[in-house]
Amino acid sequence: MVQSTHTPVREQDAPASGPPAMVTFRNVWKSFGAIKVLRGIDLTIERGQVVCVIGASGSGKSTMLRCVNGLEEATDGVIEVDGELIGVRLRGGRRHELSPREAAAQRGHIGMVFQQFNLFPNRTALENVMEGPVVVAGLPRDQARRRAEELLTRVGLADRAGMYPRQLSGGQQQRVAIARALAMEPKLMLFDEPTSALDPELVGEVLGVMKELAEAGMTMLVVTHEMAFAREVADRVAFVDAGRIVEYATPAEVFGNPTHPRTREFLARVQ
Repeated sequence: MVQSTHTPVREQDAPASGPPAMVTFRNVWKSFGAIKVLRGIDLTIERGQVVCVIGASGSGKSTMLRCVNGLEEATDGVIEVDGELIGVRLRGGRRHELSPREAAAQRGHIGMVFQQFNLFPNRTALENVMEGPVVVAGLPRDQARRRAEELLTRVGLADRAGMYPRQLSGGQQQRVAIARALAMEPKLMLFDEPTSALDPELVGEVLGVMKELAEAGMTMLVVTHEMAFAREVADRVAFVDAGRIVEYATPAEVFGNPTHPRTREFLARVQ
């Protein structure tokens, strides 16, 4: 069961037995100088769930994701992935930042796909997917190659393995980026508006791969403007406004009967 986002997650709220939730935000705040971008986010995502985050530009959606994988450190509150605090340790009630090596090790278990594809332009699709396992995880090149070939097949690009990013369409490049993230065998996948840089006719091929991942049981936190995708694939939808989760429910409830006036206003503009 997913915790309510309107009540801080407390230790006593955790289940008495069984594995921890995959992602837990506990009263997370994030400020950039005087600007408060996240304002007390509480959210729990169980293993295998797909949560889509929607909201207006500048509402804090991408910052949520960047805090989960340690690209940004929360100003206050904590985030846990699979029961492990992200970016910090708590000793005697005080926060202690992880070393760069420790933080990088945490990110290795969390896949992230960005708006821009960020592929290495001088490496083929196959080499892009191999890079992380070889350089970061130390996997032998022959094993990394087999794994990369399997993943490119999975995203429908087996016949593009030897091509460079400039030879691929935007949708193909984004599918390579997804394969690259999966190559590290993450326990969690984060997607930050993965189709926003694509031509409309290319969006479907990327969303198709994401649907397959969801069906395979991958835990996913997805910032998206694709409302149809959120309706069809998400287990829960979070509407974020001004750094707060103001609505959190099933897709049927959020899209069919939103309770917050701000949610109704937003959906009236985008649907």
